[in-house]
Amino acid sequence: MDEKELKTSPKQRFFIILIAVIMLGSIIASYIAIVINGSKSKTTSETNPQVDQAKIAEYESAYNAKAAEFSEKTKEDYDKFIKYKSEITAYNETAANENGVQVRDLEDGSGEEIKEGTKYLAYYVGWCADESIFDSSFDNNDNPTAFAKILDASLGMIEGWNLGVEGMKLNGIREIAIPGELAYGESREICGGKNKPLKFIVMTKANEEPLKSLAAGLDDAYMRLQYAYYGMDYDEMLKNAE
Repeated sequence: MDEKELKTSPKQRFFIILIAVIMLGSIIASYIAIVINGSKSKTTSETNPQVDQAKIAEYESAYNAKAAEFSEKTKEDYDKFIKYKSEITAYNETAANENGVQVRDLEDGSGEEIKEGTKYLAYYVGWCADESIFDSSFDNNDNPTAFAKILDASLGMIEGWNLGVEGMKLNGIREIAIPGELAYGESREICGGKNKPLKFIVMTKANEEPLKSLAAGLDDAYMRLQYAYYGMDYDEMLKNAE
């Protein structure tokens, strides 16, 4: 999710910027090689001499194991959530921007009511007016079979999301329509432009064990793998940032 949707700490922003710079440098270097030498482009892992292929294989295995565990342990939630994928339909963009935040409860929750400061996790799917999915917790947006991630919404979300989940009870499932000005406004292009309205289906969960550890373990495995792809040591980067 974007910086407005998921507010990052200074440490996290440092890592994101660093990876972006490295990725940009890799892309430019590959482009120059193609233009000058006429060679075929290679992946970063093939061209970066610092990349440890054995380490990548190790982290890929670890991530796949965590992802499989996450999918297995969240199957009950997935089975409840996937029933509402049929609610992902096209909508009128102009009307969505004019009507403000709109909510529709698909399934009532049984837990704590969400208010400002509530720590919670969320499975989600977000889509555009043309019905296209731009992000989700699914393993595959087109043909999902399981959950592959969960959002720590406690870290900060776009304003329309926060307004949309207000009063919702944990374990519930809600559809939220958000006008562009309360989504990304002029700050980001999404769904083909700026000030675009968005819709989400959200299932909220308590930020508690065992789901909390499952989510944290999956995120950690993912970050280690991404850093390994660029020849960087995730643990060393964390240590240096302290």
